[in-house]
Amino acid sequence: MTEQKPLPSLGLAVAPIAAMLSLLVIGYGIFGLRIEALLLTSAVFTGLIAAKIGYSWDDIMGAIVDKLAKAMPVILILVSVGGLIASWMISGTIPYMVYWGLKLISPEYILIATFFVTSVVSVCTGTSWGSAGTVGVALMGVAAGLDVSLAAAAGAVVSGAYFGDKISPLSDSTNFAPIVAGTTLYEHIQHMLYTTVPSFVIAAIVFFFAGQHGDIASVETPQKVVEILAGIESLYSLNLLLVLPPVLILWGAVSKKPVLPLMLSASALALVIGIVLQDFTLQQGFEAYVNGFNISMLEANGHVTQGLIPDIAKLLNRGGLFSMMSTILLVFCAFAFAGILSLTGALNVVLGQFLHLIKNTGQLILSTVIATITVVFTTSDGKLALLIPGELFQGAYRKMGLDTKNLSRTLEDAGTIIEPLVPWTAAGIYMAGTLGVSTLDYLPWAIQCYASVVFALIYGFTGFGIAKAKPETAADLERSQTQHANAQ
Repeated sequence: MTEQKPLPSLGLAVAPIAAMLSLLVIGYGIFGLRIEALLLTSAVFTGLIAAKIGYSWDDIMGAIVDKLAKAMPVILILVSVGGLIASWMISGTIPYMVYWGLKLISPEYILIATFFVTSVVSVCTGTSWGSAGTVGVALMGVAAGLDVSLAAAAGAVVSGAYFGDKISPLSDSTNFAPIVAGTTLYEHIQHMLYTTVPSFVIAAIVFFFAGQHGDIASVETPQKVVEILAGIESLYSLNLLLVLPPVLILWGAVSKKPVLPLMLSASALALVIGIVLQDFTLQQGFEAYVNGFNISMLEANGHVTQGLIPDIAKLLNRGGLFSMMSTILLVFCAFAFAGILSLTGALNVVLGQFLHLIKNTGQLILSTVIATITVVFTTSDGKLALLIPGELFQGAYRKMGLDTKNLSRTLEDAGTIIEPLVPWTAAGIYMAGTLGVSTLDYLPWAIQCYASVVFALIYGFTGFGIAKAKPETAADLERSQTQHANAQ
């Protein structure tokens, strides 16, 4: 077990965080350097600081291994998503959903429809990843077929997916936030409506009007849509049974089944459907699952692909376990830095300084937002972004006579739904890889994800939507704290 060393000074604690943010902003944002190399450079710099504090190389490697061990479930899910998409191409599930999407949705309504559909699915299932990986992928295909901006469509998917992830009682983050903040689930959900509903309305308005103007509304390719529909009809046997894999996923999400076995089961079901209904061989199914689906597999089955418009190949050539390897590399680099940073205790030192600067409710909310976003940026871990500020700030909220559901709401406003906007977090990597649009490209359109932060700050400084602690609750808390102190 690693011996705990003294915490670093404030200067040493700030240094690795400042270095990482500077490298990413300048290197990636301005010069377009690879994020992986920049994160590894940040990890090396943080490792030098850890060594200065007194940690050995074994301590540093142990911290990285521990961090990656905790990330393994996320990594396995990321890999499985690639196989899931490829298997749904083999079965015809995604083409079938795209087919009906093109038939039913007009170009000017695709963004608002995408936002509403993913919102409903995410509320019902409580999973942003599941919503984006199922209906989100299909709706991206519809957007591509209609020549709609893929960045805007991806922003609509992410906005809708995280609307449900934030307020659904089935969501793990929605259950976790009130636990770390010291409030109850349904008080937390009810209080989040103050920031979530106005953000939802603003996002809906933007997506609706964005579809009426500019490139999105000026789609002049009805013939192209007809050709895509005809191409899908010629390549696949379209049948209602093709929706069984996503139905299985949605049922499992609602039933709170383990994610990885559920995804593997949906992939296996899709491969069976592909073999039975689409005449693929088992060898083709496994090849697609590992290396990705390619339209040439349809040619091998006797389908004529010559003469089809290029958009069909762009739609179908996707997925595979190997398609996620670059994504996994990014996760490894991000968590190497995060593991060493956690070892040094730098975050606790930096966040602890916020507590000395707080004079009023507005500053308290602002400090919570800054602290939570800092944890998201530096640890790439959404759960830690709820846990660390939740533990540090809970006493400050109680001291100022505020109900801790204000804390739980702010943690979700600045943590849960900011995570997919950061390119090196697991959520940002997943959304970019699954939807095929870079994080920074869809970021301006992910309105639901950042509007809530704005409302949280407005409420903090105006006092609107800020709940005071009940007198009897405050007394009980003080009594319990006194009893705890006496016991020690």
